[in-house]
Amino acid sequence: MEHEELDEFERELKQALERRPAPPSLKLRVMERRAQRRHPQSMIWMRLAATLLIVALLGGGLRWGLQQREERRQGEEARQQVMTALRITGHALNRVSTRLAAHDRAGE
Repeated sequence: MEHEELDEFERELKQALERRPAPPSLKLRVMERRAQRRHPQSMIWMRLAATLLIVALLGGGLRWGLQQREERRQGEEARQQVMTALRITGHALNRVSTRLAAHDRAGE
């Protein structure tokens, strides 16, 4: 009994999987449906929207990059100013130290 059920199942499976040619009108029907779903005008709007999105993303990326470059430049400029101020302070401290040492020697 079980063997007969398996044979029947195999027959049904073979029949279901058997290759059959498509009806001649299938391609025409598919193309017509596709044309109905996608109107050329809607494709133009979709392409325009995609283009605007890409332009906005590129513009935002460019602006961000320029802003980063400007911030780096300002940071480097500030660093140079701090280094200059430290050099000036170091020279001034050296002069004061030299004067104090000279004053101490004179007072001995």
